[in-house]
Amino acid sequence: MAVCWCGRPLHLTDDLRQAVVALGPVRHIVAPNSLHHLFVAEWLAAFPEALLHGAPGLAAKRPDLPMASALGDTAPPDWSDEVDQVVIRGNLITTEVVFWHRPSATVLVTDLIQHLPPPWFQGWRGVVARLDLIAAPLPQVPRKFRAAFVNRAAARQSVARMLDWPARGLIMAHGPPIRHDAAHDLRRIFGWLMG
Repeated sequence: MAVCWCGRPLHLTDDLRQAVVALGPVRHIVAPNSLHHLFVAEWLAAFPEALLHGAPGLAAKRPDLPMASALGDTAPPDWSDEVDQVVIRGNLITTEVVFWHRPSATVLVTDLIQHLPPPWFQGWRGVVARLDLIAAPLPQVPRKFRAAFVNRAAARQSVARMLDWPARGLIMAHGPPIRHDAAHDLRRIFGWLMG
């Protein structure tokens, strides 16, 4: 079974569709926050048997999408044997669901952590990216998301659960993967919140 984690709003090209089909039947499509939903309808049209699972708030934002379930702190039975998840609460911009793939000990995030190379943005966008920590030397929670955590108690509780996972890897929608000792990196990344 293939579960498509739509961590980035990717247009479904023929090459991408073929690569996904090669993994096996697509039974679930996951939209992990309320910001990344632009091409979900394309994915649903390509894989009509798949069920859509969205982050809290996505169903209200996109009533046109046939949501099978809103994601919570407990993984649905179809993937709970391999994947754990937690809803990162307390943020005004978005509510994001973070996943931990147990067999590979890998955490998957969408917008919560970002790390794009400085040349990714040019001119004034480069200045904004550096100020927002999107193009910082190490992966970070962008400043706009830090400021939007208005309910810090709820955020700390959610993040604490994530930090309990013995993570070796970290996959970000906006940055290269971390392949070793991601638990250490995650503690550093969230030190501003948990410290």
